[in-house]
Amino acid sequence: MARQARGRTGRARVQLAAMIIAGILLLLGLLGFVPGITTGYGEMTFAGHRSGAELFGLFQVSILRNLVFVVSGLIGLALARRLTGARVFLAVGGALYLLLWIYGLATEDKSGANWLPVNGPSDWLHLALGFGMLALGLLLSNAAGTDGRLDDPIDRP
Repeated sequence: MARQARGRTGRARVQLAAMIIAGILLLLGLLGFVPGITTGYGEMTFAGHRSGAELFGLFQVSILRNLVFVVSGLIGLALARRLTGARVFLAVGGALYLLLWIYGLATEDKSGANWLPVNGPSDWLHLALGFGMLALGLLLSNAAGTDGRLDDPIDRP
């Protein structure tokens, strides 16, 4: 692996970024289950737009939505242990959060199709997560694992 792509811990920068993002996702998911940090905690439903709970009084949450964040954080921590896994987590996870952003834009806040649930601030969160994860996954991994050299496939003249 490229020396410049490694941090002080001996891990590639893309792995450290994946671990940090995964930790944030895990933390957000767990905080969604904490009364006080989540306002309207007694109004939380398993899924759907009728959940009255909001993380930090801003992001509409449900049990399902909190579980999505917890599971994606745990998957990210597991995948970040390897260079390829970190790349996959950031790139695929970023794409999935962008899809979630599009889903939020396509559904109205009080629509029956809003089963996750999402609201305006959640849409902005998903957009930031999606673009941020994609950018980190693609930009931090350019030289990692190649020592800065391009490959030399045998089928090229």
